[in-house]
Amino acid sequence: MSRKQRIWYPGANYHITCRGNRRAAIFYDDFDHQAYLEILQEVRSHFPFYLHAYCLMTNHLHLQIETIDHHPKEMMKMLNSQYAMYFNKRHHLVGHVFQGRYGAEIIETADYFLEVSRYIHLNPVEANMVEKPFDYPWSSYSAYLSTDLHPLITTTKILAQFPEPHRENYRKYVEGQASAPNMIQ
Repeated sequence: MSRKQRIWYPGANYHITCRGNRRAAIFYDDFDHQAYLEILQEVRSHFPFYLHAYCLMTNHLHLQIETIDHHPKEMMKMLNSQYAMYFNKRHHLVGHVFQGRYGAEIIETADYFLEVSRYIHLNPVEANMVEKPFDYPWSSYSAYLSTDLHPLITTTKILAQFPEPHRENYRKYVEGQASAPNMIQ
C-alpha cells in the first residue's frame, strides 16, 4: 500500500518534526546542533523556504517552515540524509538516525501558525530542560527577542501579528503572560 500524498502548494506552511530512531538522541553535543543548522542553511540554498521557528531537542526536532517553490519532501530528504551521514560518520555509527518518515502537519490558519511557533519555543520548558524558553540555546526564540539579524530565521510574519512593541508582545504570548494577538492590550 502506498503512502498518502502530503498536501503541498507554493506558500504552504508546515510544522515538521523528526524523531531519533527508537527515540535515541540525534544530537549528542553542541557540535551536532551546530552541524544540523549549517546543513539546514545549505539545504535552503538548494530548496529555498522560510524558516519561522525551530527547536533542536535531544532526540527530536521541530521546524516551522513556509515553502516557496519546492515540496518539503525534497528539502527533508536532503536535510535528513545529509545530517544522518554527518552524525554516523562523526560518532562512528551505522544505520538509521531518524525514525521513519518525518512528520509534516500543514498549518492553515493564522491562529494555528502562532500556536505552532509558541509550542516549538516552549518545547524545552515543557521537557524541564530550562525554566524560560530564552535560556535554551538551540531554538529560534532568541531571534524573536533580539534585534540582531539571524540569517536562518524569518521573524517578520509572526511579529507582524503583534502590536507594538512586537517583540515584547510576542514574548508575553509565548511565556503565557498574554493571549493571542487580538487579545493583547
